Amino acid sequence: MTEKRTSSKKKARELAKYLRGERPDYAYLKSLFQHLRTELEIDIPKASKKLPYVPTEEELKRYYEVVWKSKNFQDMMIVKTLMYTGIRVSELINIRLTDIDFHYCQIRINNGKGGKDRIVPFPQSFKELLAMHAEAMRKKQAMYLFESSWKKKYTDRGIRKILAKYSEEAGLTKTFRQTSYATSY
Repeated sequence: MTEKRTSSKKKARELAKYLRGERPDYAYLKSLFQHLRTELEIDIPKASKKLPYVPTEEELKRYYEVVWKSKNFQDMMIVKTLMYTGIRVSELINIRLTDIDFHYCQIRINNGKGGKDRIVPFPQSFKELLAMHAEAMRKKQAMYLFESSWKKKYTDRGIRKILAKYSEEAGLTKTFRQTSYATSY
C-alpha cells in the first residue's frame, strides 16, 4: 500500500516558507536540489539517444536530382558542402571566405559544437567548384561563404528551410540533417 503524496505545488509552498529566509538564488537552489537528489538516492533518468536517420541510396539519388534540376548554384553548393565536409548547419553559416584553405583542402570551423574550433577536410574533387563559388562571393564583397541576396549570412533556420524544400520536392518523409550527409557519403 502506497502512501498518498502531497501535491508538488503544496510541497513547494512549504519549502518556500522554510527557505525564504536564506534568500536563495538560482545557483543555490540548483545546488540544493542536486544534494537533495543525492540524499534521497534519486537517479536522473538519461534520455535515450536515437541513431541518426540515414537515407537510402535511392532517396539520396532523388534528393540530389531535385537539387540539380533546380539549377540554383548556391543551393547546390550548400548541399555539397554539407555532404563533403559533414559539418553542422550552424557551422556552415559561419564559414568566412578566409576560413577556407584551398592549398590543403580544408575549412577552419570556428566556435563549432561545444565552442570548439576544428579543421575539416574536403575532397580534392570539390576544390575547383568550391573555389569558383568562393571567388563569386568575393566579387560580391561577401564576408561569408554563403550569404543571402541582402548581403547577410544565412541563418540556421534559412538553411534548414532550403534543405526541407528539396526534401519535400523529392518526396522524402524526413528532412536531411547534418548527420545524414556525413553518414551517407
